[in-house]
This record gives sequence, structure tokens and C-alpha cells, in this order.
Amino acid sequence: MTTLVSSPQAMPAEVAAAAGRNVVRPGILPSPGARQWVSACPVTALVPGRGVAVLLPGGAQAALFLLPNGMIYAVDNFDPYARAAVLSRGLTGDRGGEPTVASPLLKQVFSLRTGAALDDPEVALPTYAVRVQHGTVRVGLPLP
Repeated sequence: MTTLVSSPQAMPAEVAAAAGRNVVRPGILPSPGARQWVSACPVTALVPGRGVAVLLPGGAQAALFLLPNGMIYAVDNFDPYARAAVLSRGLTGDRGGEPTVASPLLKQVFSLRTGAALDDPEVALPTYAVRVQHGTVRVGLPLP
């Protein structure tokens, strides 16, 4: 059984129970097109408000964030300003209703939904589709 849960819906009880939380919802719906879904980590490894770095095929890294409201986001872990893979250690927050992560090094703020640098419209992080399947967070990568 594959469970893709969008932001306004709660996930099935068996997945929520496996997560150890009442509601966990991916924050970004996948864009149309085929995806390779890569297992990232158990939902229970995510702590609200904190990030987790996961290794993707090819050596890329994603930063997963479970926000206190139950939304899960995945962005690239590489900070383009500091030129280091550190965003999973960033500070989550909110700017005008937009969920954000601030780099732990130089404090630039990025949207978790779009990856856009909120103070520099020319910079953006790659974002990834997220789904939860059998209590495991999976990251969607576009097929080559």
C-alpha cells in the first residue's frame, strides 16, 4: 500500500501509529511525472522542528524537516552561500506564513515549500517530493 498524503488530509491510522504522532503530512505534493522513490528514514526518526540529512543516489543529500504542524519538507542539504552541506542543521521557522529554514552558518533563510532564498530572488534550493509509505519517509527524485 502506498500512501501519498497532501497537506489538508490526515494520513491513515496505521501510518500515523507507526510514526508515533497523531498526524504527519508531506508538505510538498509531487509535480507530475514519473519518480524514483528513495527510502530516506523512518518517520519516527524525525523530530518536530529539527532536520535530518539523508543520502540520495549519486551522492546528493536532502534535508528532511518535520514541522510541529505535521508537515514534512525535503530540500537540498547544500547551502549555496556557505558552500557546505549543512541545511539539515538549520533553524526552522516561519516568515509571513511561509515555512522556512535558516542556514546554521550564514543565516540565509530559505522557503521549505519552494526552496527560494527569501532575501535573494536569484537563489533557490532544489526541493523534493515527499511521501510516507508504511511508516517510512520516501523522497521522490525525477527519473533521468
